[in-house]
Amino acid sequence: MPPMPPITKLVMMICAAVFGLTLLLPGVFESTFALWPIASTHFAGWQIFTYAFMHADLMHLAFNLIGLWMFGSELERLWGKQRYIHFLIASILSAALVQIVWGQLTHNIAPTVGISGALFGLLLAYGMLFPDRIIVPLIPPIPMKAKYFVAIYGGIELFFGFSGSSGVAHFAHLGGMLGGFLMIRYWRGQFPFK
Repeated sequence: MPPMPPITKLVMMICAAVFGLTLLLPGVFESTFALWPIASTHFAGWQIFTYAFMHADLMHLAFNLIGLWMFGSELERLWGKQRYIHFLIASILSAALVQIVWGQLTHNIAPTVGISGALFGLLLAYGMLFPDRIIVPLIPPIPMKAKYFVAIYGGIELFFGFSGSSGVAHFAHLGGMLGGFLMIRYWRGQFPFK
């Protein structure tokens, strides 16, 4: 493996550090930095960005960091720091906005945490840029082309998002994919952009 690029490494370190702080000060960070629904008394504008660096538990953190390492590292090397940062921000913000809208429609009062929205944006970009590359996901450990993996994961997120409350922000994941898709379309000058 080549060395991990700097922005991916920095994001992973921030997520790990924030997780450590939340263990030391339980509840303090969640009420201020998690993404709360607009109807909540805890909602604040900065949360549409800060929520991404918080995680619910060690497993949540571990899976997100592995995904960032797997997909983010290569995309950062391909795009460079600036474009990669723009892409991460677009995916984080679009995941937050979709989750806020979904929360308003469903009267959800639970907060959202995790960089999964950005990870799903990276996953979509990986599938668009390297559609025929064979990857072996952790679950299920079956070799498949990246384009099929992305389509399957997107379908699973949509299914679980509509199927009920699982405690996972499935629409934030889909929102991250949407933001990533739109960012790539923008860079390519494709519809709906000139």
